[in-house]
Amino acid sequence: MTLATRALSIIDRAADFLGLLDRPFDPDRLVRAARNRTGLQDFGDTSFIGPMSRLLDSCRRESALSVVGRSATRWDVVRFLSNLLLLQEAYARTPDIAAQPITQPIFITGLPRSGTTFLHRLMLTDAGNRAPLVWETIYPSSASGSRDQRIARVARQLKAFDRLAPTFQALHPLEATSPQECSEINAHVFRSLRFDTTYHIPSYRDWLDADVVNNLPAYRFHKRFLQFLQHEDGVARQWVLKCPEHLFALQVIRSVYPDARIVFVHRDPVKVLLSQSELTEVLRRPFTRRLDPLALGPHESRRWLDGTQRMIAIADDAGFPDPVCHVHYMDLITDPVSTVDGVYRHFGMTLSPQAATGIEEYVAARPRGGYGDHRYYFEDHGLDEEQERAKFRPYMIHFGVTTEAVTRRPAKPAPTPNAGAGERTLQA
Repeated sequence: MTLATRALSIIDRAADFLGLLDRPFDPDRLVRAARNRTGLQDFGDTSFIGPMSRLLDSCRRESALSVVGRSATRWDVVRFLSNLLLLQEAYARTPDIAAQPITQPIFITGLPRSGTTFLHRLMLTDAGNRAPLVWETIYPSSASGSRDQRIARVARQLKAFDRLAPTFQALHPLEATSPQECSEINAHVFRSLRFDTTYHIPSYRDWLDADVVNNLPAYRFHKRFLQFLQHEDGVARQWVLKCPEHLFALQVIRSVYPDARIVFVHRDPVKVLLSQSELTEVLRRPFTRRLDPLALGPHESRRWLDGTQRMIAIADDAGFPDPVCHVHYMDLITDPVSTVDGVYRHFGMTLSPQAATGIEEYVAARPRGGYGDHRYYFEDHGLDEEQERAKFRPYMIHFGVTTEAVTRRPAKPAPTPNAGAGERTLQA
């Protein structure tokens, strides 16, 4: 435990004793804060209010928020609300934004920690492709500052988080200019599994899972967000989007983006669960006073067993004009250029020599994709290897997924007999 985390722990205990950490959030107060910050009043669509209130209530009752957690939740919500106001003002000022075409966007999805981020970043080495970037999803509007100011601001925020979670960057390298997952976009209207990764909020997650229609407002906003970014660019490029969450929303994506192209990335689910459980622990720990690591593995197992069953049911046909493109993690890491070229050819696209060179240079500059070396153990997060292998076997067989070796914690050596004790025994 670092000096900073010790100090925060003491502050948490004091605030908890005084009853400051379980107070209800006031949604109206947060709305007023966003309006005061931006000087704007009109949100346009206000259907986000119910989901926001539900999320805040779940965070308060179920997450055991720390001082940092309460502060971060408030900061996040006010930022999302401010962005909603700024985007609504931009659309009102320039109605043509709504006419921006988002044509045949590519959605990369599959299990988390399966290589989706790596594939996404490789495809973004092609100058003809475009993705939302971290700084853009946090501060999309120039009203928040110039491009360079917003990038620098986000870089400082990421460094601050690194101090709270020093192992995060090794698990998920992230810079202000990195491509970002779409869950950060959907979070603006408070309909995103991004919150479930950061907080223990089972009632909110159950509500979000209960009806696929809950996702429709999220993806309608998602399109508005992309249209805004594209208008800011002044040129249309090929959108390449990525998020495991898309796996649970393909029906809604089909409604909003009927010509979308879907990529499933496949990896040994047991490796996925070990890594995802660790990442969830690292992300949650700064924001909560109570965290049970042993509950994380079973939670992730249930979530992504559902995900694999959905992929099996879909197979190649997700109801879009193009069949699903399947990418295997082992192919991706052993021959990234050929794998990306295969994705391009699947959709009738051509990988240029310049783009292929860009992939090679990216891989050479970032061994292991920039990820650190980690060892994960089943028992740390309440998982049993044999049980997980049995549960996910139908998925692995269906898609021909390669089994990967896993690290097992070394057995403790048998205690060495104490020579002195033995001598005393003999003497006795």
